[in-house]
Amino acid sequence: MLTSIALILLLGLLLGSIFSKMKLPSLLGMIIVGIVLGPHALHLIDESILNISADLRQIALVIILTRAGLSLNIADLKKVGRPAVLMCFVPACVEIVGTVILAPLLLGVSALEAAVIGSVIAAVSPAVVVPRMIRLIEE
Repeated sequence: MLTSIALILLLGLLLGSIFSKMKLPSLLGMIIVGIVLGPHALHLIDESILNISADLRQIALVIILTRAGLSLNIADLKKVGRPAVLMCFVPACVEIVGTVILAPLLLGVSALEAAVIGSVIAAVSPAVVVPRMIRLIEE
């Protein structure tokens, strides 16, 4: 189990830094490592890690959202005003509506299934957006 965690972390960080140097998102390199090491490619990850993968994903999302919340300054939000409020829900609504419109056409799923897919996409997108926003704030 520890070997799998070390392999995931070290290779993920390594490929992430390589992608950063190539001016690509480091998250892309980490995703590629997860796919290659996972059960559908090389199957190098221990079964116990795969059994708790849902819990690990939830922990990662909590860490990302907590980090985003701790970097917020209420005075800055008040200064920005309406655009800050719109940024809270407009992207998620656009993702859900876009998925509801396009998924039945492209994937052949029902509108209800498309709405569920859109909700999942909207829920996961902060995991991609928040680290980028934090980096922009720091710069």
